[in-house]
Amino acid sequence: MGRLLPFLGMMIAVLLQSGSFVVIKLATKDGINKYVMVVYSMALSTILLLPFAFFNNRSQCPPLTFSILCSFFFLALLGTSTQILSYGGIELSSPTLVSAMLNLIPAFTFVLAVVFRMEKVHWRHYSSQAKVIGTIASMGGAFVVILYKGPPIFNIHSSSSYNTLQFSPNLNWILGGLLSVGDSLVSSIWYIYQVSVTKKYPAVTVIVFFQVFFSTIQSGLFALIVVKDQTSWKLKLDMGLIVIFYQAICALGIRYFLLTWCVQRAGPFFCAMFKPIGIVFTVFLGFIFLGDEFYLGSLIGAIIIVVGFYAVQWGKASEETVERGIENLKMPCNIVPLLQNKE
Repeated sequence: MGRLLPFLGMMIAVLLQSGSFVVIKLATKDGINKYVMVVYSMALSTILLLPFAFFNNRSQCPPLTFSILCSFFFLALLGTSTQILSYGGIELSSPTLVSAMLNLIPAFTFVLAVVFRMEKVHWRHYSSQAKVIGTIASMGGAFVVILYKGPPIFNIHSSSSYNTLQFSPNLNWILGGLLSVGDSLVSSIWYIYQVSVTKKYPAVTVIVFFQVFFSTIQSGLFALIVVKDQTSWKLKLDMGLIVIFYQAICALGIRYFLLTWCVQRAGPFFCAMFKPIGIVFTVFLGFIFLGDEFYLGSLIGAIIIVVGFYAVQWGKASEETVERGIENLKMPCNIVPLLQNKE
């Protein structure tokens, strides 16, 4: 159960994020401002998390110091920065390019985890080789899903070429790609920093609440600067309201809780490796709810992602088995034989 629960938690978190992409796409078609939608979602999620953060085992929570609050603020700043970089990349280039660059997160997280000695790499061991090769394979499979369409396998109706990447040498495209790379790098730092925060303050619900609370303030200030049209802040009974509730409850509240809990239990690299699987979920959800066609490239990429994913999991499981064996050998033996040779 110690291994199964983080696995299930990350699968649910990735699925919720993929659903978020679908509902946001539906909302933006209705002309809803994405920055305003983020602020309202963060604010609603903060209100919903408030009773859980302050009335659930308050006596067992460590005291909130100024240093701890600064850690929460910086953690929220990283999360807010990823959203700003992501939306900036979409505006300057295309959603396809941004989605492709997000698959750099496992690579960045793996490198950072090695630098900060959270992951061990022994190049002569098969387990470490499996983790490296699995990481490359997962990212490669994700790029296959994005960049290669191939013939359609299932057809519902004709749709726009959402998964076709159109290369362009203009400056906006290059800047959008750089912003997307920055998004992946900051997300990787978020995973790494999450580990140190949970060690100092292990109350996951409180961490999630203050992260969402500070993100509401940060994203609100950014939206007030960027959004010039005051009518964009008016709420209506339309798809935008549904998206706000979904984002607040599922994509922010539940997903942030699962991410924080899984990082605390399984480590940042384990959680980051689930990022490419989100493309598989997004493809299937887009096919079901948006009527997007399912192409041969999506099927091939999904198979490569799964193979790479299980290679990494096998490598980590092998290393954990070896480490447990070494720890058992180092344990002192306090058993004294009943019959001793006194000659």
